[in-house]
Amino acid sequence: MSEPTDMTNLCAELQTIWHRTIPISAQMGIEVVGSDDGELTVKASLAPNINVHETAFAGSLFAISTLAGWGAIWLALRARQIDARIVLTDGHIEYKRPVAEDIVCRCRFDAAVQAPNLEQLVRTDSSFFPLTCTINATGRRAVEFEGEYAVRV
Repeated sequence: MSEPTDMTNLCAELQTIWHRTIPISAQMGIEVVGSDDGELTVKASLAPNINVHETAFAGSLFAISTLAGWGAIWLALRARQIDARIVLTDGHIEYKRPVAEDIVCRCRFDAAVQAPNLEQLVRTDSSFFPLTCTINATGRRAVEFEGEYAVRV
């Protein structure tokens, strides 16, 4: 995954922010892999997120998905030099199949789709951003998370 140096630095900053302000994210082993064309990729090892069935704990999948959505918005705003508060206001997750491997979550911030929300944010200092995050396992969709995030400047 190639990305401009600025995005590489922003991804490193994002991971640092998570680990400093949400200590459990470090304990879960959540890492920012990178961002390419608006798609953030986040990963975590299975071991610290395992349940009694030796698959990923549902709460870990929810937390990783929530952070991926939050991070995708944060990166998009920072790239536009917008400093804002981001809060998950609603989240729905569908567990389609077990995840028995390292967890890789992807969330795409599509600037064209989000343009009206970005415009509202600039105009009124607040907006909502709906996003979908996905986790695959053995090459097939295992988790789909839909979150709505409130953003205020």
